[in-house]
Amino acid sequence: MCLIAGGFKLYTDEIIRIIELGKHRGPDSFGVWSEREVIKSSDFSALEEVKGGDKVLIQCRLAMTGSKEYTQPFYNEIALVHNGEIYNHEKLRAYLVERGISFESDVDSEVILRLLEYLLFDRNLSPWNAIKKLMWMLRGDYAVAFHYNGKFYLFRDPLGIRPLYYSSQGHFGSEKKVLWGLGEEATPVMPGEAVEISKFGINRVRLYDVTAIKSFGSEYFDGLRNLLIDSVKIRSSKKIGILFSGGLDSTLIAFIASRYSNVTLYVSGTEDSKDVEWARKVSQELGLKLKEYIFSKEEVEKELKRIMFAIEEPNPMNLSIAIPLYFSTKLAREDGVKILLSGQGADELFGGYAKYLENPNLMISDVANLGERNLARDDKVSMINGVEVRYPYLDLPFAVLALNTPLQHKIKDGKRKIILREIAKSLGLPEWIAEREKKAAQYGSNAQKILEKIAKSRGIRLKELASLLFSEVFRGIHNR
Repeated sequence: MCLIAGGFKLYTDEIIRIIELGKHRGPDSFGVWSEREVIKSSDFSALEEVKGGDKVLIQCRLAMTGSKEYTQPFYNEIALVHNGEIYNHEKLRAYLVERGISFESDVDSEVILRLLEYLLFDRNLSPWNAIKKLMWMLRGDYAVAFHYNGKFYLFRDPLGIRPLYYSSQGHFGSEKKVLWGLGEEATPVMPGEAVEISKFGINRVRLYDVTAIKSFGSEYFDGLRNLLIDSVKIRSSKKIGILFSGGLDSTLIAFIASRYSNVTLYVSGTEDSKDVEWARKVSQELGLKLKEYIFSKEEVEKELKRIMFAIEEPNPMNLSIAIPLYFSTKLAREDGVKILLSGQGADELFGGYAKYLENPNLMISDVANLGERNLARDDKVSMINGVEVRYPYLDLPFAVLALNTPLQHKIKDGKRKIILREIAKSLGLPEWIAEREKKAAQYGSNAQKILEKIAKSRGIRLKELASLLFSEVFRGIHNR
């Protein structure tokens, strides 16, 4: 995980400003590439040496995959930066080595660069077609920016798991605030979209719409079961955490992950919250270690500005959802755990919300909007604490099959997430866990209730509280 940024005509003070606003995403090292020079260092005081230039790429790295001492950008004829994880990078590396292509590092990001070089130079594809082919080959969560032939190209994975924004002035970054710091507006690169930035303007092309991809076959139960197990496995490490609430989605992920990893469950909420209550019950049943962050009104109020700095929007619902995520990721980081798995996406894919009983078609639009509505928020909140969150339910092959699973396997006779509950029971989860309904995170943790109390104590409404916090945090950075 990391900060990526760059664009046309960035000078020393602007590069330093970008890194100051975004280096929480990558505190291990930084790299700056321009046509004038390349500087890479784990000492951020070396930023004073950066000269900038007409074309610039920036990375701040939180080392996860590959050697910690290696820092992007990668550069040759193409200069590239990447934020995210490529889970099939070893297979892709072997594919390229068979074709005579060599590597200078063991970092997954280099695989993207070498694939691009292969597709552009050996296969003679256009940049648009090379990106489209590349997106089909990559299995992972990614936002990528590269410079080639006088232009910058940006693209984001088909589900939009990692955020990326650009401005009309030809700059881009992983978070809105790095563009706001330049006095510019931020437009999101949409899931499955590629953006070309040149000195003549900006072109956008939607290369993949995940809701329109069709799958073949009808073995939905076995297919989903096997793909979910594989998705959890490839996202796991020796030591891993789970964002846990005791509900079906996170419990199923934890149950599978415990086969491959030393698992710790992380829950946050008030002492009397349902999420904490059920996390205790379920963790005891499964025999998995649980760590709790019990927060109070005073502690939430103390951290609200930092949470707002992360989510970058005056949205009271997202603020309340961000609170338990913030405290869980904070606890995990203090515990030395940098990778967490999340159950995000299961409700949208399998009809988990009550609103889908009346209008099942909302599931498709909710999946299409998941990137900017939910995933960007979760990415930014976890990254403010230096933690990477991974989403097994949003692995592309699994998500495509889930989207193509007939509605009667998801919702029937008032019951929701039918096939996922059956998969959970087939894997050995007790029925009382698999069949449990739960409240959304902002209610299950009591974060919403606490925010309402804070707003009331100030004599304002919750919406006004969110707007006030946004103004206070981003005053001098962004004027709305």
